[in-house]
Amino acid sequence: MTDDARKAEIRREYEAAHGEWDGGTQAVLDLDPEFLAAYSKLAAVPAKVGALPEKVQHFVRLAVAANSTHLYLPPVRGHIRRALQAGATPAEVMEVLECCATLGIHSMNIGVPILVDVLEQEGLRTEAAALDGYQEKLKAEFTEKRGYWHAFWDEILELAPEFFDAYTEFSSVPWVSGPLEPKVKEFMYIAFDTAATHLYTSGLRLHIENAVRYGASAAEIVEVMEIAATLGIHGVFEAAPLLVDEARKLS
Repeated sequence: MTDDARKAEIRREYEAAHGEWDGGTQAVLDLDPEFLAAYSKLAAVPAKVGALPEKVQHFVRLAVAANSTHLYLPPVRGHIRRALQAGATPAEVMEVLECCATLGIHSMNIGVPILVDVLEQEGLRTEAAALDGYQEKLKAEFTEKRGYWHAFWDEILELAPEFFDAYTEFSSVPWVSGPLEPKVKEFMYIAFDTAATHLYTSGLRLHIENAVRYGASAAEIVEVMEIAATLGIHGVFEAAPLLVDEARKLS
C-alpha cells in the first residue's frame, strides 16, 4: 500500500469512528499517520465496547472538554451535536454543563480544611463549633437534595453557612428538576474529577461511591475513565498544525 493510500485509509477509519475531521487531525495525519491510527483505535474503544449509551459517551466527552480546568473548545460543538444526534435533548446537554459548573466548589473543599489547619496551628481554634439550627437545616436540605453527605462539607458548613446555603441551591438544580438519571449525573462529576487537568481524588472517590449506589456497573465507570484518559491528545491536535506551519517556512 502506498503512503497516500494508507493515509486515505486512516482518514476513512477515523471519520467512521469519530465523525469529525479538522485541521488538527489533518496535521497529525500528515506528520505521523500511524500515530493518528493508534489514537483512533484508543479513542474508539468505548464506542466498540459500549458499556455506556452513545449519547452518554458524548456527555462524558463534553464534561471532559468543557469543564473549567480544561476548556478545550474545539470538540465541544461536535460532542453536543453528536449527543443530540444520538437522541439527547437540549435539556440533558444543558444539565451536563450545569454539573460541570459545580467544579468551582473544589476551591472551598481544598481551601477551607487548610484554613482550619492554620487556625489550629496558631491556637485560634481548638475544635469544631456546634451547628446551630440554621446550619442543621442546611445540612438536612443538602442531604435530601443531593442524596449524600460527606465530611468534607462539615467545615464549609461551619465557617461559611450562607455560602453553603447558596451553593446547595446552585448545585441542586440538576438534582431537583433535571432529566438525567442520578448515575449519569455522577458520571459527569467522575469525568472531570478524574481528568488529568484536575485529578480531584476526594471528589472522585465520593462520586464513584455514589454512582455505584445508584446502580452503575464497574464497566460503565471504567468507560467514563477511558474517555477522560484520552485528554492528552488535545495538546497534539493543537500543536501539530503549528509544527506543519513552521516546517513549511523552513522548506
